[in-house]
Amino acid sequence: MSETALSVDCCIVGGGPAGLMTAYLLARAGLQVVVMEKHGDFLRDFRGDTIHPSTLEVMHHLGLLDRLLSLPHQRAEKLQADMGGEQVTMADFSRLPVRCRFIAFMPQWDFLNFLASECATFPGFRLLTSTALSDLIVEQGQVCGVTAQHNGETLSVRAKLVIGADGRHSAVREKAGLTGRSFGMPRDVIWFRLDKQPEDPALGTGHSGPRNNFILIDRGDYWQCGFTIQKGEFEALQHAGLDALKQRIASVAPFNAERLETISDWSQIRLLSIRIDRLTKWMKPGLLCIGDAAHAMSPVGGVGVNLAIQDAVAAANYLTVPLRRGRVSLRDLARVQKRRQFPTVATQFLQIKMSRKGSATGGKNPMPRILRKWPFLRFVFGRLIGLGFRMEKPRRVVAR
Repeated sequence: MSETALSVDCCIVGGGPAGLMTAYLLARAGLQVVVMEKHGDFLRDFRGDTIHPSTLEVMHHLGLLDRLLSLPHQRAEKLQADMGGEQVTMADFSRLPVRCRFIAFMPQWDFLNFLASECATFPGFRLLTSTALSDLIVEQGQVCGVTAQHNGETLSVRAKLVIGADGRHSAVREKAGLTGRSFGMPRDVIWFRLDKQPEDPALGTGHSGPRNNFILIDRGDYWQCGFTIQKGEFEALQHAGLDALKQRIASVAPFNAERLETISDWSQIRLLSIRIDRLTKWMKPGLLCIGDAAHAMSPVGGVGVNLAIQDAVAAANYLTVPLRRGRVSLRDLARVQKRRQFPTVATQFLQIKMSRKGSATGGKNPMPRILRKWPFLRFVFGRLIGLGFRMEKPRRVVAR
């Protein structure tokens, strides 16, 4: 088995939204960046596909917005829930102080392919697919690179900084021995898709849910459907059989049971095990975790992708200059966590409260009742969901 060695300014493990956005910003600044992605491509279904106004604003500042929105997508100016046949607006984005006052629903593989193609316009960027992390290279207590398996070869990447952006099951944070706190969640989600039919209900806003634990997202030519279940219930559902599950779904879905006949195999069902956690420290000398690798989010509000993007912008804003100087200190890395800690904790606090209230009321979210009483709150929630607790703006690139 042969060995290949590379030397770069920054090695990013994980080709998701956080990893590719960080790579774009660093490569744009003239730095040498390698992104390692363990899969051969980005084509995986039922990932976070919501691009919020905060992310669209970042794309606007980078001059990428028009090209991004030329890709197929659906827009939601509001998020709605169906309660007893009544549509209740949960969040309204129409008053946001940004260019795009809507959520764009776009398959994540399209978004990631777009980011990767934009990254490739910079000579310092390199994407390595089918590349799985083996270990961290540590010398005198400092992470100074990684080893990986790439196309049957052992790959060694030396770097001034390693960034873990490899998701909620991060190998980087495991290898680094970073620990944190996990918050128990009462429910999981099973996802599946149904092709559209002419008689289907109109869903002008692009997203509806939850209604009796059923979520419906308009994906253009098909519906992305989610059905929430009790935590750990999936194995029992499998034991009861697919037909029993379809009958249960049909009892709350806006489709008749015949529409579910297209689901003929468990391979068409995807389980999302909901978890919320965050690291106590996102860093150690020479290494930083961001996005889900630092803080796994619930799908409530669809904010995970957008928090990851904001992490990436903050990381690039704080670390570009130290990387240019050739050394990134632990203090530099701590500044990134300090900047992003409050929006992470505040968002997770709201997600936990909403999930536990829903569980305590038998799965019925009390927020629609509150919003009917105080309708101005839909704009407050529109801001919290659409922009988050702290927005990041990419800094201008100064020529080296």
